[in-house]
Amino acid sequence: MKLFIRAHDLGVKGEENITARLDELGFAGVQLVAYKCLDDVAYTPGSITADRARAFRDVFERSGKTVPLIGAYFNPVHPDEGKIKNGIAVFKEYISLAKEFGCDRVGSETGSYNGDKWTYHPQNRTDEALDRVVSTFSELTEYAQDYGVNVCMEGAFGHVCWNVATLDKAVKRIGRNNIRFIFDLYNYLDGSNVDKMYDILHEGLQTFGDRICVFHIKDCTVNSDGSLKQCGVGKGIFDYERILTEINDVCPDANLVFEGTTGDDIPFAVNYMKQFI
Repeated sequence: MKLFIRAHDLGVKGEENITARLDELGFAGVQLVAYKCLDDVAYTPGSITADRARAFRDVFERSGKTVPLIGAYFNPVHPDEGKIKNGIAVFKEYISLAKEFGCDRVGSETGSYNGDKWTYHPQNRTDEALDRVVSTFSELTEYAQDYGVNVCMEGAFGHVCWNVATLDKAVKRIGRNNIRFIFDLYNYLDGSNVDKMYDILHEGLQTFGDRICVFHIKDCTVNSDGSLKQCGVGKGIFDYERILTEINDVCPDANLVFEGTTGDDIPFAVNYMKQFI
């Protein structure tokens, strides 16, 4: 198992600063969302070139760091069709450039009819919503096959693929072998099912198995009203000794990516996790 972090959670920008910070903290690399950590890249098609991607990769290779996932997250059921078209175009651009970055995986969540809020909407759990997700990711996986790249899908309680079974159903309908999974246990939880978190972990591991390319590592506390509040890893209710033991049984070479742990919480989280790895 190796520890990674989203590059834009490090608090620095530019590949040289990022790799220096990774060395300080003891990470193997980053989940890359280029437009959030490189000042010269925007969230628009045509914003990045192959030469720019190779320049990033060269710095990472010299530093012995890797990129297990390129994040090109967009909302495929957004009420604004223009945002969907832009998201698909950017996603395809990262597919075409993934190997220039030194990676062969590009990922996204499955979206919500609540648009930019990415929160629960009753329409998310309809056949129409799932049809739209299947159609969009079918297009992306077909495009990615020509580049030898895997498309990674991530479920979340408030999104269209709101549980393990729904995401599995979508992937089976797409029916392509270049799909991988991002598994985020916290994403599948809310106040109604937090007591079943380890059942959900087991279900995800048994369903997706070694096709899980990245595990997002988060932690949370439970508010007095039963709602969840994310916190730094090692400071909440997640039992990572148990979680990592179960992950190790299925994915011993797992890529563990901190997501949302920032600032002074990062070194504490690294030390906390390394006692179990």
